[in-house]
Formats: sequence, structure tokens, C-alpha cells
Amino acid sequence: MAALALFLALVLAVSAGQKLVERERMAVAAGRLTGLSGAMGGVANIVAAVVEIMAALCLLVTPAQPLGGALAGALWLAYGVTLAMRYGETLDCGCSFAAREKPVGPFMLVRAFGLMALGFVVALSAAAPFELVAPFAAIAFMALYLAANELAGIVIYRKGHAA
Repeated sequence: MAALALFLALVLAVSAGQKLVERERMAVAAGRLTGLSGAMGGVANIVAAVVEIMAALCLLVTPAQPLGGALAGALWLAYGVTLAMRYGETLDCGCSFAAREKPVGPFMLVRAFGLMALGFVVALSAAAPFELVAPFAAIAFMALYLAANELAGIVIYRKGHAA
């Protein structure tokens, strides 16, 4: 379970980092996704980054792993529901490193609700101390996650522009 907690912490940390580094782009993405306009998209972006940082930090502290999993799961649940409300729309969801508008479809929902499920698995499991293999497994999961995300983004992007 420690490897899963570390993997989720990595996903959250990368996501929060992206929100803070690319504030302008991510504020627009948050605004479009939530339906908030102007500065409120920026506020939503910062709030999401803060929750992601809090959840990631909790996932790194063994006794706080269930809380971190619950925070992460709740955040991804909200993200998944928000994406579902935009199903079929073309937008930059902010879920990849490149600014790329693509239609909200099954992959985005599966990713969001899959991460939500993993967060809740950590929340409902006994906290696990970190072993030597956990960071390596977490990094391997992260590499696979990023590769799948980018490949799916390219496929979705091409399909969206083929019509």
C-alpha cells in the first residue's frame, strides 16, 4: 500500500506544481471546467493546488495516509463529476503538460474516477510504512501513468481534429 500512497502523492504533487507554475493557463482551464468566470477560475485553481499539496503531504506521513487518500479521492471525485458535466465539450482540461484542447470523453472520466478509487483504497486501508521498494514502484507507476495519459491525449487530439 505504501507504493500506492507514494504514487498518488506524486500525481498530486505534479498536478499542484503544474497549477502553480502555469497559473494563467490552469486558471482558464479551471474556469472553463467549473463554469466560473474571471478571477474565480484562478481561485478555484489555487484551492485545488492547496488541497492537492495537503493530500500529497498526508500520503507521505504513514499515520496520515488514510486522510491523504480521502482528500485525494474526494478531490478526484469532484474533478470527475465536473468533467462528466462537460462530457462531449472540447476544452483544455489542464490534465496534460501541453495546452491541448480535446473532447471530454471516456478516457478522462475513467482516469479521474480511477484515481478517485485508488485514493479511497488508500483511505480505507491500514496505513503502511514505507519500504525500500515503494519509491521505485511508485516511480514506475508514475511513468506508466504519464505515458498512458500523453498517448491517450495524442489519440484523442487526433480523433477530435479528424472530423
